[in-house]
Amino acid sequence: MAKRVFFSFHYKDVIEFRVNVVRKHWVAKADREEAGYFDASIWEEAQKTNDLGMTRMINGALDNTSATCVLVGSQTYERPWVRYEIIKSLCRGNRVFAVHINQIKGKDQLTKPNGPNPFDYLALKYGDDGKKVEVLEAKDGKWVGYAKLSGYTLKNTAAEHRWGKLFKLSSLGYKIYCWSGDDGYNNFATWAG
Repeated sequence: MAKRVFFSFHYKDVIEFRVNVVRKHWVAKADREEAGYFDASIWEEAQKTNDLGMTRMINGALDNTSATCVLVGSQTYERPWVRYEIIKSLCRGNRVFAVHINQIKGKDQLTKPNGPNPFDYLALKYGDDGKKVEVLEAKDGKWVGYAKLSGYTLKNTAAEHRWGKLFKLSSLGYKIYCWSGDDGYNNFATWAG
């Protein structure tokens, strides 16, 4: 059954066409079931709103989704709204994964080196009882509290070895793939779970 996937990305990568190669690859498939997903992204609407409107729009777009795919370009890791979308996705229990898109040819027909992994720049610090997490982000080489969402209660108590400790998302098993190198066209449905 096809999943509803929320796509998180930096608007610049839409302009360079890389994002739409992934978001719209279902068009070349027999149907949405074969593609494995429905697109729940909000980029077209998001261009016209303020911070409060953007927060509401993201929260609403995440409703009824089961997966969040972060499309990683060169500056995606540092985009504030991408970070918010990742954290809100974690809070609601979405399957969260990332896909490098810089190996896709842009409108200039060139590729670029892969950008930094956004999961290296967000962390969770587990409470001493493993029931809550504090959200942290990397700024100027330090971990600081994430201002847009300080923390949340976990649906299930974390494994005891995590209690009282900080973990980058990349060390917690949140995967990053490469669209070109990992054959995203054929594997995306599996990545979305």
